[in-house]
This record gives sequence, structure tokens and C-alpha cells, in this order.
Amino acid sequence: MVARVLHFDAFSARPGMGNPAGVVLDARALSDGAMQAIARAVGFNETAFVLPSQTADLRLRYFTPGHEVDLCGHATIGSFVALHQHGLLPGAGFPRALTMETGAGLLPVTIDADGAEPVVVMTQAPARFVPFEGDRPGLARVLGIEPGDLHPELPVLYGSTGLWTLVVPVGGLDAMRRMKPRTADFPSVLREMPEASIHPFCLETIDAGAHLHARHFSSPRSGTVEDPVTGTASGVLGAYHREFMRAPVVAPLIVEQGQEIARDGRVLVWVEKRGAEYHVRVGGTGCFVRELEIQVPHG
Repeated sequence: MVARVLHFDAFSARPGMGNPAGVVLDARALSDGAMQAIARAVGFNETAFVLPSQTADLRLRYFTPGHEVDLCGHATIGSFVALHQHGLLPGAGFPRALTMETGAGLLPVTIDADGAEPVVVMTQAPARFVPFEGDRPGLARVLGIEPGDLHPELPVLYGSTGLWTLVVPVGGLDAMRRMKPRTADFPSVLREMPEASIHPFCLETIDAGAHLHARHFSSPRSGTVEDPVTGTASGVLGAYHREFMRAPVVAPLIVEQGQEIARDGRVLVWVEKRGAEYHVRVGGTGCFVRELEIQVPHG
């Protein structure tokens, strides 16, 4: 059996930029093992598999080359742009409000295709934060920078809007560019959550129109090293921006990412505070790059 996998670049309107995701538009005939094998063969940070749902408009499952994850921002953007381009989205008219079933729960998604490129906006789970009690010099070491490169005032924290990542503020772009992650050593520093990813950011940006600059280093078990442009972690960063930086409210907050590895993406982030909770939406566009044919193993 041969699986048809569509390569979409998310968070960019230009092929070769943004974050590549694999999309399988109809995964009903695929077992869990086949999905994992396809994701491994494709080799992107995530491949998304579209399935029918009894509780939502559709279901998405996400696989890294190493394991299944509950939620992936860029693969969601890629999937909805792909469904739109193939005329497979439920409903009619734009903007169109839909729901998707994921491992992180039922989440609303809107798509607006009235402009030059479709813009997909996904609601994430309410933001959660957990203190980082680990060793800051050790954290700097696994990132390949100096302890003095860490921001002296902003906190290092675990955050999640569906997936846990360690938010690491640093002093500026120079430190971001010097980072050389020692991925295998991450669990020794991330003792509270050894399978978390690491998401460094700084206030200095390359594009004057962006508000934050970020990178994203994958968990060792994912089978990848760096995620070019990250939707879920950008959502965490948006909530962090509101809670810990006490900055003026910006809607949308624009996060630039990927420039260090020759990918140039933008994530739009909206944050709404309801009581004690931060509710986050992230959005962006995507573009088709090519179609891949992957041989699916038997069994």
C-alpha cells in the first residue's frame, strides 16, 4: 500500500519557509503502526492524519518520527489549508467555524479564505505554568550558551497549551544565534518534566513588525532536533507575555521563528484572560509544496 502525503509549509505563504508538515487527508485505512511508520519515513517534526469524528467536524492525530503527540500547531494549520484547497472542509462560507478532536481535547478552529491566502486560527487549551526548579547553569550548558545569556529578570518556566515546553528567556539575538542544543542531555536538566521541549525567546527581533523572536528545540524522544516554527509553544509564549512580562496587550502578538535555520515564519497569537485563566488562539497561513508517496509496511 502507498500512502499519499501532502507536504505543506505552515506559518508562511512561501514554499521553503515556515515549518514543513506532512498531511494525510484520509487516514481511515491506516493502523497506529502505519501512521507511525509514515511519519518516520516523512521525517518532518510532525505529520497529521485526518480522520472522521463522532464529536467534532473532524479528528486529527499527530505523529513525530518517534511517537504520537496530543497536539501540533503547524500541522493543524497545514491540515486545514490542505482540506480547504481540496474542497474537503465541512460547512460553507467564510470565515468558517469548525471543531476538531485531538489528544488535547475538542478545540475550535476558524478558517478565513477571503484574502490572498487562507488564514487558520486554532484555539488551544488554557495555558498552564509550572515552576522550573532545575539548575540554570546546566540549562545554559545544554543550550550551548553561557549562564549570563539567560535573562536576569524574567522567569524560566514550564508552560503548556496542550504540550509542555520549557520557556527560556534570553538577553538577545546574539545568544539565540549561538545556541547549539545538546538534545540528549535535556532530561538531565528537565527533572520535573524530562520529556518536555525547550523554547528559548528574546525581546530583540529581526523584523521590526514582530514582537518576539523564538526557537524551539524538540524533546529527545521526538526524533528531531529543532522545530522551525512552533504553534503550540507560541501560544504558551503569548500567555507568558501577558502574565510575566506585564507588557501592553497586543492583538495579535507576532512571533518570528526559524531564521537561524533558514526558515522564516510568523505565528499570530491572541490571548484573552478569563478570570485566572489565559485562553489562547494561534494562527497563520500555509502553502502546498509537493506530494510524497510513502510505502506503508504490512502489519
